[in-house]
Amino acid sequence: MHELMSLDIPNTAFMLLCTSLVMLMTPGLAFFYGGLVSKKSVVTIMFQSFVSMGWVAILWFIVGYSLSFGPTLNGIVGDPRAYFFLNNVGPNTMYTGNEGGIPLLVHFGYQMMFAVITPALITGAFANRVKFIPYLIFLTLWILLVYCPFVHMVWSPNGLLAKWGVVDFAGGIVVHATAGLAALASAIFVGKRMASSDKSHNIPYIALGAGLLWFGWYGFNAGSELQVNTITVSAFITTDIAAAFAAVTWMFIETFHTGKPKLVGLVTGAVAGLATITPASGYVSIQSAALIGIIASLVCYVAVFLVRKHLDDALDVFGVHGVGGIIGSILVGVFAATLWNHSGPSGLLESGSFAQVGKQFTAVIFAGVWSFIFTLFILWIIDKVTPVRLASADESEIDSVVFGENAYNE
Repeated sequence: MHELMSLDIPNTAFMLLCTSLVMLMTPGLAFFYGGLVSKKSVVTIMFQSFVSMGWVAILWFIVGYSLSFGPTLNGIVGDPRAYFFLNNVGPNTMYTGNEGGIPLLVHFGYQMMFAVITPALITGAFANRVKFIPYLIFLTLWILLVYCPFVHMVWSPNGLLAKWGVVDFAGGIVVHATAGLAALASAIFVGKRMASSDKSHNIPYIALGAGLLWFGWYGFNAGSELQVNTITVSAFITTDIAAAFAAVTWMFIETFHTGKPKLVGLVTGAVAGLATITPASGYVSIQSAALIGIIASLVCYVAVFLVRKHLDDALDVFGVHGVGGIIGSILVGVFAATLWNHSGPSGLLESGSFAQVGKQFTAVIFAGVWSFIFTLFILWIIDKVTPVRLASADESEIDSVVFGENAYNE
């Protein structure tokens, strides 16, 4: 059955390009986070992103892809035996999830890059405070117990939420809501940093990382159509327009709030817009994307401000990615238009019905609660085996203590 479809060369080439773009987002995240932390913890935060590129890829190869896209087990997770170590997958095995004519290995690789970056997003919440081995254990358990089940429930045709009618074009629920709530849970569990002066040290790194993320996001969103058509094009453009409007909106809000425009604020707004448009990118008009970008910055700016008063989510993962993914997923139910995607849902503005809004809202609450509870449970279990948090005396020199490396020789 998997080998009946013929290879579509243009679609396959496009998806390999998109896979490369999404891969580049993880080094981009490493630079973005690396600039946001102090110069004594650059190696640690970048290591946590780069090691995900290796460790999560191995997990994905062994069992992650099977749990995500294997034949369903009660709509929650895929059969772990389906693609175990990619057994029974050859060069001519075709992906049958759509009519794109791409090899299954291309789909495997593309989705692997999503799996790599999602837990790396969480690391910004507990920057400078977590030991390395507990982090590797956390990576493993979180991918298997949180990420893979939601990939299956939302993106597998027989997944529980997919069959109910929930949509998520490129990862508002699967990536940003789950990672954002995991970040919130992590910040609560790990506690605040000891060093109150632990501030951003390199704005050029932040700008470089944001630029790489923005560039890679075209593959993240447009590639999620898994073939080249008009939806691919609109997803590409909605991604850019939402990011642009969000960046400028954030800049104006921050100027009004603090008296000065800030480059870090501008690019943070862009990332908030990118996270928010992600679930809607292939379902909404360009005009709706602009409005979504504005809403993204308004809501995420307030969320970041409020969270900072109560928790040490060091790099604002929940306020930017979590809140962005949540509101973007709900706004799909408002702005989705069949004119832009005939196979997608009809949102509130087009249909006059709140049905899709209700489905999207329920899905993000479900995903958020699942991720929050499982993250706390995972960290609690790990802490019983080996302490998760670094000794407070080592926090200010975490790079040299944990890795024996420093970003800068002084």
